[in-house]
Amino acid sequence: MHLSENEGIEGKTFVVTGGLGFVGSALCLELVRRGAYQIRALDLQTTSPWSHRLLNKGVHCIRGDITKKQDVERALRGANCVFHLASYGMSGKEMLQYGRVDEVNVNGTCHVLEACVEHGIKRLVYVSTYNVVFGGKEIINGNETLPYFPLDDHVDPYSRSKSIAEQLVLKSNGRPFKKKNGNLYTCAIRPAAIYGPGEERHLPRIINLAKLGLLPFKIGEARVKTDWIYIDNLVMALILASMGLLEDIPQTRSERRPIAGGQPYFISDGSPVNSFEFIRPILQSLEYDLPKQSLAVHHALLLGRMFWVAYTILYPWLNRWWLPQPLMLPAEVYKVGVSHYFSFLKAKEELGYVPLVSPREGMAATISYWQERKRRSLDGPTIYAWLFSVIGMTLLFAAAYGPDCGPVSLIRGFSLFFFRSMWAVRMVSIFATAAHIGEAVYAWRLAKKVDPSNSGGWFWQTLALGMFSLRFLLKRARKLSWNT
Repeated sequence: MHLSENEGIEGKTFVVTGGLGFVGSALCLELVRRGAYQIRALDLQTTSPWSHRLLNKGVHCIRGDITKKQDVERALRGANCVFHLASYGMSGKEMLQYGRVDEVNVNGTCHVLEACVEHGIKRLVYVSTYNVVFGGKEIINGNETLPYFPLDDHVDPYSRSKSIAEQLVLKSNGRPFKKKNGNLYTCAIRPAAIYGPGEERHLPRIINLAKLGLLPFKIGEARVKTDWIYIDNLVMALILASMGLLEDIPQTRSERRPIAGGQPYFISDGSPVNSFEFIRPILQSLEYDLPKQSLAVHHALLLGRMFWVAYTILYPWLNRWWLPQPLMLPAEVYKVGVSHYFSFLKAKEELGYVPLVSPREGMAATISYWQERKRRSLDGPTIYAWLFSVIGMTLLFAAAYGPDCGPVSLIRGFSLFFFRSMWAVRMVSIFATAAHIGEAVYAWRLAKKVDPSNSGGWFWQTLALGMFSLRFLLKRARKLSWNT
């Protein structure tokens, strides 16, 4: 396509479902920059890290549930183009909520399609996933001619539901409007794993696990590769897809249909890489350890199925704050442990897509974001230091002052083996408690100078962990003094 930068955007009204999310907000801001008349961000949430900026830029943030037909129709009425990004169940605990996944991804997409036909909206760009064709079997440099992965063979409801939804969207291409002349034109963008400053789906979970020392191993062989895509490149692909659905561009008049109508497109940075090598520079920049041991895919799958069973039993409490995300699930094992990458040649030839940001530039921006985020947050030791300190102090206090019964007797006997007398046990307990209190007060006073926004957090963390916590604050203070 040879179009102007803002073809089909200036003076038009757009709706972005899931518009307060990472990709949705970036897309809204780009549409603002390109001169769209009105942009509506439909989202179940009322606030997000980007909502304030969206409001300042004039984006209409509409609270609504994609599974409620009336909410969808209210948001889409009068629009010229819809970007359907809203989805549920991509990773973690969400994956196990079969009903909600189908309700959002399948029923919600049906509501969007019906609203487009009802209100005469000509363009619908659907954000899909690689998983519509990938389900654990190796794919090297695949393309859009690959068949859909059999629905019954998917190991997670998200992939299955996205496959159903994509097929519904593409089959609706050319569907006539109900109340006026014209047709709905649709296409699907299949993005790789998304990264960039502010991404909240993939990297935060990995980085938090690394911070806690809970990334014990890599999965799969070193030769395994997958695709990634930087946020700016994905936004560009979505914009180009919307242009590819225009009826009046010169290349399509002879065919009497938009060039992108009814078509899927794989989108990536074009640089497949091992997932653990991809995150290596980020973890190194944050001074977190990358796992050195590797776990075979079939062993990781067994572990993933164990987590699936355990969290299925815990289903009534999946949304509770105290239940952490599972370490891994079968679909996530396949994502990182089996090669699957695709060519974006079709998107290049038909849409004019070429990555604007190189992987090196995207990684540099992502690293800068995470370094700044770490600098502004409370740092600390691994989960093993937490367990050692908290359990150790609890046992020491129980040995010194607990009632002489049950397990306390055993703990006290063990303590007496080392310290020889109860007086010595109690003195050690008093000294350890005083040391923690003194370190906590010192940490609070030091944090007031080097990290005032987190001074309270440093106090409580150091009170619990002592030097395990204080050494991170001292390290931060040294870095600050070097920079000044």
